[in-house]
Amino acid sequence: MDRFSEYRIMWVLVLFDLPTETKKERKAAADFRKRIMADGFTMFQFSIYLRHCPSRENAEVHIRRVKSFMPEFGHIGILCITDKQFGDMEIFSNCKPTPISQPCQQLELF
Repeated sequence: MDRFSEYRIMWVLVLFDLPTETKKERKAAADFRKRIMADGFTMFQFSIYLRHCPSRENAEVHIRRVKSFMPEFGHIGILCITDKQFGDMEIFSNCKPTPISQPCQQLELF
């Protein structure tokens, strides 16, 4: 199987809605966001972050890591899709189609 197949390369999306009413909740939400960003996730929308992964196995590593960062309260969803599915996404800005930006190049160490 082709190692760079659009069906093997994965995107991990983390969707979250965290409480921010108290100082403690704001800190927990900010810490969660900082930790997933330190793990290579980038903001797609305000509460949606995504990460490009070269394989399903690599995606599982990052999913486990996100689970270890979860704050006590709030709602968090993790979705894993193939590069092919991600490429089929239609994105609009101000009702005009917007091209999907290419992921940054990542180095793979063996």
